[in-house]
Amino acid sequence: MLEAHARAGIRNRLLQKMPLECWDLIGPHLEAMQMKERQVIEVPHKPITHAYFLETGIASVVAVDSEDHRIEVGVIGHEGMTGVPLIMGDDRAQHSTYMQIGGSGHRVPKEVLCKAICSNEALRALMLKWAQGFMIQTAHTALANGRAKLEQRLARWLLMAHDRLTSNAVPLTHEFLAVMLGVRRAGVTVAIHSFEKRGFVTTRRGQLTLVDRGGIEQVAGSFYGTPEAELKRLFGEQPQG
Repeated sequence: MLEAHARAGIRNRLLQKMPLECWDLIGPHLEAMQMKERQVIEVPHKPITHAYFLETGIASVVAVDSEDHRIEVGVIGHEGMTGVPLIMGDDRAQHSTYMQIGGSGHRVPKEVLCKAICSNEALRALMLKWAQGFMIQTAHTALANGRAKLEQRLARWLLMAHDRLTSNAVPLTHEFLAVMLGVRRAGVTVAIHSFEKRGFVTTRRGQLTLVDRGGIEQVAGSFYGTPEAELKRLFGEQPQG
């Protein structure tokens, strides 16, 4: 549990943005968590028990159909929270959500969060802004999946991961990236080798390190940046020039 004075150490942007009156409703109920890679947070069509506010690591939101076809539709890091359906008044997960990269954060019980959202207009407004930002991200993921070339999609994904990590190293395998992007592993391998030859990344087993972010941004082009800028606008932050 976190008392009010502990808020200064919080690294989750959404929690940082909460007015003090909102923090008083949520903060005392936050439970510190260490989350392992592949740890399941939400299961499709099952009740959501907690919302997770990450400080490190990345959660992956994956759409799954009845034949177990899977593709990533969104990522969540220190900028937000899981459990978006709770903000909308629902308590059921529609997608699979699990830790793509292990990390840490805090979780709050569903009942506490929903009661606080219903009783506090400022908290409700802030949560809806986060939900809007996440919806923009998922829409642009659909755009990239349908219109971007594989190298552009990979570049976009690497930039989004880099935004949410504390180092340039991304601990992921080619196979996992292929599942996230909904493509064949061989295609991911070819794209990563191309990035290596151009000096954008270096790789070793199970890890990819960004060396030239600017070069990766050039490859991603217009498929990266809009959701990031919109979330800053919604949070009342100045986009970096």
